[in-house]
Amino acid sequence: MKPDQELAVARMAELGGVSRAGFYRFKNGGSPATDADMELRDAIQRVALEWPCYGWRRVHAELKRRGWVVNHKRVRRLMREDNLLRLRKRKFVVTTGPGHGRAYPNLAQELEVTGINQLWVADITYIRLASEFVYLAVVIDVCSRRVVGWELARTLEDDLALAALRMALESRRPGPGLVHHSDRGSQYASRAYTELLESKQCRISMSRKASPWENGFCESWMNTLKSEEVCRQEYRDLAEARASIARFIEQVYNHKRLHSSLGYIPPVEFEQALAGASEAEGA
Repeated sequence: MKPDQELAVARMAELGGVSRAGFYRFKNGGSPATDADMELRDAIQRVALEWPCYGWRRVHAELKRRGWVVNHKRVRRLMREDNLLRLRKRKFVVTTGPGHGRAYPNLAQELEVTGINQLWVADITYIRLASEFVYLAVVIDVCSRRVVGWELARTLEDDLALAALRMALESRRPGPGLVHHSDRGSQYASRAYTELLESKQCRISMSRKASPWENGFCESWMNTLKSEEVCRQEYRDLAEARASIARFIEQVYNHKRLHSSLGYIPPVEFEQALAGASEAEGA
């Protein structure tokens, strides 16, 4: 499609109050029913990310609380198609009193970060493709704003977050005492995840219950990803999304994107300058 044609499509979509993805789905034979399913899927993904252990009954009840009028069978069907009914039930070690699973105090809020590998933050978001949703887990170094680990998959299983963490640990090899901060999602409270952190002598930090703003740094990064990458693309499938997001993270965000908090330099360049300053001080 020529640039002027693409601009015309964008303008028509804006005037019609629809997304470009919706326009192309309609152009390629998408039906109103299909578009309605995608809007409902979007709402289901939000509930699933907020409450990863909810089954279809609780998701249906939460959707009703949010104003949706939808049959429970439809919710169950869409959750099955999006692999949201396959989450394993997990056993938790009770450490914070009756009715609670594994929980850790928020160590990040009091930490003064002065170098890399002192504080990592982790989170999960969903990415909308042409006909399905996939999930992105990231681990970010707060000092340099660099994404040090990530994984994209079709399900919210523990392996998603674990793969991102393993990438971060293998690429950075942090010393003892690193603080790893996340929300209290089941992926981050799972035995496999916490035991991996403890085996590397990392200190585990979590936001308080119902306090998503305590992981605001990751929320801010997710907004950057959505506005600068995801909303500008029309991913056809998981492979295309993976390739494009990998390019954005590794080639654009980490190496080229300027950050005001870093003095308007990219994360990799900031880390190089930090390492140079440390070497000069030690000389």
